[in-house]
Amino acid sequence: MKKYIIIILDVIIGAYLIFAITAFNNPEQQVKKCTKVNINITDESTYGFLDAKEIKSILQKNNLYPIEQDMDDISPRVIEETLRRSPFVNTAECSKTMDGHVMIDVTQRSPLVRIKSQRGEDYYIDENGGIMPNSKYTSDLIIVTGAVSKTFAQRYIAILANTIMQSDLWRNQIEQINVLQDHGIELVPRVGDHIIFLGYLPESNRPAKRQQEIPEFVNEKLNRLEKFYIHGLDSVGWNKYERIDLQFANQIICKKHPQKEHPILMQEPEVHEADLPSVEAAAPKENSALNQDNKPKADENKPKATDNKPAKADDKKQKATDNKPSKTDSKPVKANESKSSKTDSKPTKANDKKQKATSGKSQAKTDDHKSLDKKQSSTDKKKTKS
Repeated sequence: MKKYIIIILDVIIGAYLIFAITAFNNPEQQVKKCTKVNINITDESTYGFLDAKEIKSILQKNNLYPIEQDMDDISPRVIEETLRRSPFVNTAECSKTMDGHVMIDVTQRSPLVRIKSQRGEDYYIDENGGIMPNSKYTSDLIIVTGAVSKTFAQRYIAILANTIMQSDLWRNQIEQINVLQDHGIELVPRVGDHIIFLGYLPESNRPAKRQQEIPEFVNEKLNRLEKFYIHGLDSVGWNKYERIDLQFANQIICKKHPQKEHPILMQEPEVHEADLPSVEAAAPKENSALNQDNKPKADENKPKATDNKPAKADDKKQKATDNKPSKTDSKPVKANESKSSKTDSKPTKANDKKQKATSGKSQAKTDDHKSLDKKQSSTDKKKTKS
């Protein structure tokens, strides 16, 4: 009985599979041409190297853009290989759907640092040490300058930058890496007016050894620098030192900035409360000032001995200067005085004669009045007798 049931179930499943396969492969239900292309780019807003237009232009240059093409002629593998050859594409995946759509998913290569060497080269290094050409992309990346070649950048700078980017502190603090002629590494921080000399990175021809030794070297230096930041620069100031040397183990060598002469500005002296006189000390001075005002005015009128001497000396000098006539003015003054005296003498004599004449006339009038008075008195006496 069980065998019959199993046989029946197998027949039913087989019939269903045959029906499903024939229905899926029915050419009447399939779309023959591509009607739509969906392009999805991961981290498009973060990096900005690629967009849908860039992917479309890459496929059009190679005659691989699938729109309006037969679905049978579209090869997803060829599209993927073509996109991966782009210096900005990290991964690419392509697929087709039954409704005539082509799906393209792309991930970008993330730039790690920007290289601007003294030779004039300008390019990017990604997380894997790959070289990316300079483009319209702009971002706040660490800039590497100095004597850096492409080989040194791929082998050593990429590992150094990866180690720095793993720490939140140093990712935000370090803004530039400078490579000296002898491959010494200098770091330029955002905060603080100083240069950090990291030392010389461990060199090796084996990639695995470089991947192990360089991060250990860098982390040991930066951990020591972090402690110096916390316990040293916070107390003495972030701009005190010009150079911080970390190349030697278990020590930090700092070089101060040269002293700069600043102009001396005149400032008003500060008055402190301790320097101000108290109220009790000021009270006697006010009373003494009142007593001095109440003194008699005779004291005020008394001349001071120290003031009299200069005054007398000044008076004598003034009199001496006034009494001395100038030589140039003496002669003309005398001549004028003599002339004036001569001219004034004649009018004075004439005036004296006129004065005498008028005085004589007045005296005669007074005598006439006296005689009239006498006659009047005599007439009055006669009338009284009669």
